[in-house]
Amino acid sequence: MRKQWLAAVLIFSFGFMVALPVSQAFGLGDVLKVGGIGILIDKFSGPLNKFVNTLTFNKGAGTDYATKVVPVLSFGNGGYVGAAQVMGSQDLVDRTQAVVQIEGDFSGSTFRVKALVPIDSKNPVNFSRVNGVGVSAIIDVRI
Repeated sequence: MRKQWLAAVLIFSFGFMVALPVSQAFGLGDVLKVGGIGILIDKFSGPLNKFVNTLTFNKGAGTDYATKVVPVLSFGNGGYVGAAQVMGSQDLVDRTQAVVQIEGDFSGSTFRVKALVPIDSKNPVNFSRVNGVGVSAIIDVRI
């Protein structure tokens, strides 16, 4: 079990090393910080999901969809980590392992665009999009 956690942290952290611009220094402390936040998100995903459902009045509303909190892997203007609540049918939510956030500028710098794409893996290099799942909340982690 410990080896699986270590492997997950390393894979999760590697994605951020790839996503950071070359001009930024990326040290061991950054890897540990990203890995630690990833572990926190995994550990608190259930309580965070219940809190978001309560906050958005989804609890006991008789809905036909499922929700789950997953990590967000952000790329564009640097690499960041956070969490998102995804929503959809139970089988599609179960397939969703993370959300990729891709950032870009449109029309010069007039518009900043953030695309949120639910994916079936925590590996930012090898994944497939999960169609039919939406992002219902973004959760920031203070570091």
